[in-house]
This record gives sequence, C-alpha cells and structure tokens, in this order.
Amino acid sequence: MSKQDDYNAEQIQVLEGLEPVRKRPGMYIGGTGVEGLHHLVWEIVDNGIDEALAGHATRVDVVLMADGGVSVQDDGRGIPTDIHPKTGKSTVETVLTVLHAGGKFGGGGYKVSGGLHGVGSSVVNALSSRLLVRVFRDGKIHEQEYERGAPKSDLKVVGKTTKTGTQIIFYPDETIFETIKINYDTVLSRLRHAAYLTKSIRTSIEDEITGERFGFYFEGGIQSYVKHLNVGKEVVDEDIFYVDKMVKDVQVEISLQYTEVYSEIVKAFANNVYNPDGGTHLTGFRSALTRVINDYARKNGLLKEKEDNLSGEDTREGLTAVILVKLPDPQFEGQTKNKLGNPEIRGYVEQVLAENLMYYLEEHPGVAKKIVGKALLAARARKAARAARENILRKGVLEGASMPGKLADCSSKDPANSEIYLVEGDSAGGSAKSGRDSKTQAILPLRGKVLNVERARLDKMLANNEILSLIKALGVGIEDSFDVAGLRYARIIIMTDADVDGSHISTLLMTFFFRYMKPVVDGGHLYLAKPPLFELVKPGRKTSEFIYDEDELTDFLDKKIAERKKEGLKMSNEDERYKQAGYVEQKRYKGLGEMDADQLFETTMNPEKRVLVQVKVDDAEKADSIFNKLMGSEVEPRKNFIQTNAKFVKDLDI
Repeated sequence: MSKQDDYNAEQIQVLEGLEPVRKRPGMYIGGTGVEGLHHLVWEIVDNGIDEALAGHATRVDVVLMADGGVSVQDDGRGIPTDIHPKTGKSTVETVLTVLHAGGKFGGGGYKVSGGLHGVGSSVVNALSSRLLVRVFRDGKIHEQEYERGAPKSDLKVVGKTTKTGTQIIFYPDETIFETIKINYDTVLSRLRHAAYLTKSIRTSIEDEITGERFGFYFEGGIQSYVKHLNVGKEVVDEDIFYVDKMVKDVQVEISLQYTEVYSEIVKAFANNVYNPDGGTHLTGFRSALTRVINDYARKNGLLKEKEDNLSGEDTREGLTAVILVKLPDPQFEGQTKNKLGNPEIRGYVEQVLAENLMYYLEEHPGVAKKIVGKALLAARARKAARAARENILRKGVLEGASMPGKLADCSSKDPANSEIYLVEGDSAGGSAKSGRDSKTQAILPLRGKVLNVERARLDKMLANNEILSLIKALGVGIEDSFDVAGLRYARIIIMTDADVDGSHISTLLMTFFFRYMKPVVDGGHLYLAKPPLFELVKPGRKTSEFIYDEDELTDFLDKKIAERKKEGLKMSNEDERYKQAGYVEQKRYKGLGEMDADQLFETTMNPEKRVLVQVKVDDAEKADSIFNKLMGSEVEPRKNFIQTNAKFVKDLDI
C-alpha cells in the first residue's frame, strides 16, 4: 500500500458548528489558562459596551455567582428574537451557535464596535458547560439554555417586563480550562477601564461569595483616567490636555499629562478595546508628539540651532497618555485584539494631536517650557548613558566572555536547565556557593541595597556596580540593546533574609525588573525564594522540621497538641498550648547567613523541597501604581500606604 493510499477523504476531519472552538480554543481566546478564561468575560462585557457606544445602553453589570457562574447584564436593546432569514432559527440562537454571526459586519447594527470577529458570544457558549440567555425586549422576557454550545430547548417567552437588555449567565467548562475561578480584581479593573472610556456609562461588579461590590461612573472620561493613572505622582502641571475630534467617520480622543517620574505610561484603545501592543494609533501619536515638541522648542529658542532634535524617547519621559479611537471597521491582529492595524488611523491621530497640541503649548507657555525642559534633561541623561554604556562596552563589562568577578556561574550552558540566585550579602552568598548544585545553579551575591531605579535614570544605573553585575550576568543587555532571547538562566531567583531589610532589597530588585526588564517577568523567569522562618528540633534527635511562616507554625503545633490530647494530655491553660506541645525547641532564623551551606541548600535551594514564588504582573497598571507609591520620590502616598496596611502585619522583624 502506498503512502498516498493512507491519506484519503476519511482522514479529512470536517468540524461543524462550534466544534472548531472546542477543538482549538486557543485560536479564538488565546489559550486555556487564566487569560483565556477571563477573555470569555470580556467578550460578553464588550457586547454590552458596544450597545453603550451605539447609544442604546447606560450600564453593564457583572455578578460572580456563588455557584461558579458569571452573569453579565446590560440595559441595551436586547438581542433580536425574531427568526433569522438565513438560518431559520431565532436570531438569539443564531448569534450563540453560529461563528461570525452578529451585528458587527456592516449590516447597520453598530457603527462602532469592539467586537470585530462576530465570534464572541458563540465562542463563550462553545466553551461553557452551561449557558443561559435572557432577552428583555418588546415587553417580554425570552429565555434559552445551552449545554456546551448546544441548545437544550427553543427560545421561549417566560414572562413580561418593562425592561430592555440582555443577560447572559455562563459557566466556564472545567474540561477546557486549567482553572474556572474568575478573579474579582481582574474583572473590576476591566470594568473601571470601560467606565473611563465610555462617558456616561455605569459599570458594576458583585461577588456573591464575599459580598464585595463596586461600581464606576466617570463624567470626565479619559481625562479622569489620566488623573487616576497619575495619583501619587508629582505632575508637571495640574492641567490635563484633552482633545476630541472627528476625522471623516473616525472619532479621535487623546488626553495627556506629564509627571516628574522617569517612566512613561501610554495606553492605546480602539473602540474601547485595549491594545497592549499598540498599533497605528500609537504610531501616529508618537510621531506627532515628537514633531510638535521639537517644532515648539526650535520656534521658541529652547532648542539651539546646533543641538540635535529631541528623540521620541526624550519627549515621552514622564508622560501619561490615553489614546482612544472609535472607528467603523477596526482591523485587529488576532481575536485577542492586541494591535490595531488600520493604516489610515495613523494619519488621523497624527493630524488631530499635531494641530491641537501645538495650539495648547502656545496657549500655555509655562507648561510648554516645563515639558521641553524635562525632555532636554532626558536627552542629556540619554547621551550620558550612551557614553557610559560605550565606555563600559569598551572595557568589556557588558559583552564578551568576561563575567562579573563575584558571579559563581553554573557549568551548564543550557539556559533551560540553569538558574541564578541573587543573594543578599557576602555571608549568605558564601553559604549559597558552598551548598549549591554547581551544575545548574549560579550565585550572584549583591552587596547592600541595590540602587532604587524608580528615582534614577539609566546613566546613574550604569554607574552602579551591583546593577552592572546583574545586567552582565543575565546576558539580556539594557534599554535599546535589550533582548530577552539572550537570557542565560530560565529562573532568576531573588533570595533575601526574611526580615524588613530583605523585603526592601527584594522590592528594589523587582522594581528594576519591572521598569527595565519587564519581558523577563512576563516570560515567567523571575522568582522569590522563601527561606524558613523557624527550625523545630526535637530534643535528642538530629533531624529538624523547617517552618516557612507563622501560620504554618501555628498549624504544625496545633496538630501536635491535638495528637497529645488524644494521648490523654490535659490542657491547663490554652495560652500555654505551644509549650505544652512538649515537643520541640524553636529556633527563629533572622537571616540566611545563620544557616550553614547544607541547611541553606536543603531548605531554600533544593528543587525537590524548596518553596519558590513566581513573580507575575497580572495588572501592569496596578503594579506601576504600587512601585511608584512604594519607591517613588513622593513621601505622602507611601506614608498613607504604610498607615493603612500596618495593621495587617502580624510579626515585624527589624
């Protein structure tokens, strides 16, 4: 039999209806992890937002139900309930069971929509073990139930109503997703965004289990959003630039404000959908911003003839901006809509910002001078950083075969099998070097507290030996030379003492990674080691029990006490219960240096026993706010944070 005989019509699989979605969910929602799970919520929420954008809805309400379901309800027009001419089924059933069926393909249902592909509701249906739809329309309540995408009955009228709108209750399919637990804070953040981006809409979330509920309504739209992003930051001027213009059939909204921090936050949205990878609207914005600031600086003598133009990076230092375009036919890259591709949008955004920002700068010369001055300082720092980097490169510190002198590298050259420990202090570094598995584990001791990069530009960073050693050891470069593909270790593990100083050093290092090496964090490469707080030794025994936190200690001792009670021990005083465990001598560790090499390896570095906490950024906006609050130059927000959270600290080691 030939190979061709093995390959015939019987081998060609034809997937009908929603089968392709269940077979390859990643093609429609990006994956079956936490992000894919939450994408189900976004698809239904976005339908309600689209109704608001079209002027037919004023609210979208989400309820995380006690039984694991998610309810999303809007007060829009309600999905049409009449029979669809092409499918012969109700329009509700058509929308929920047919891919690429919806009101967003130019049929007049929506002029502007975030849901481009028309697969949203049907994909959610396909990936839910159960879905219930209720439509409030024409004075009636219509209802239909589905199981894994298949209708259990026809659409039927179950009551009367004076309301209009749509409610969808869905239960993510546990056989599809790695987890089916929806995160309250993640949904809350998305609903806050929606309220900022759509004037006069109310959004809300409720968790039936915890009783938490929150609602949003912002009269100022994206101006309110910029103000929110800059809370706790020192701003160049309290005035927030804002423009809202129509170019042909596209609405362009832009709001921006400069701060005294060194990082930038620029968020781009198309039809209320966040585009993390930017796109043509972001390109147009950056081009216009750089050109206008340079033109203004030249025209007003703030930039001398012989001086080079300010770079885009210079003009965006400390910038907070929100770009929102609303267009009839958005072209996104992929179902997850990470990037906007419409080529004409670049010109529209560039035109609107260029005209109005120049007018704003001319009308506010004091603000303009501060903005240009900040950009000039950034340019000088950039040149100093470049000179420092070139000097460092000439000395071979950032490239070539040389490694930092204090790095004890591993013998493995395969990054996938290699990990590096960033260790606090030479004492702990010595124990770590002696106890490690030298084949796969590298050790980089860090002396003292590393530089707080939240308050330093790159030129100052490159003058710091600890930061330089770290950059060199990791192999990814920095700033414009950064390339995550060069990462020499699959796991970067921050290992510090379990006290206040150790926590501070960990936070300083995480600030560095978040600001300058975020792709390393996003790739899941950054971890925190969790050393034990206690060693419990039973008199007469050589072996020890290691305990990693206070709660674990309480559980351990209570378990031992329960065992002794069974043996007949009477508890004379509940306050003395730990002593009456009669079992152990407790030793509390103050630092890694107190452990010998073998203990440090067994408790904190042995892959079979250690406890590692992976550092993730689920909400970059929230992370930016926290790093700015804790590590920035403004004292008041940090003071308020400490006063608010001090009561949650159980036991403080200083």
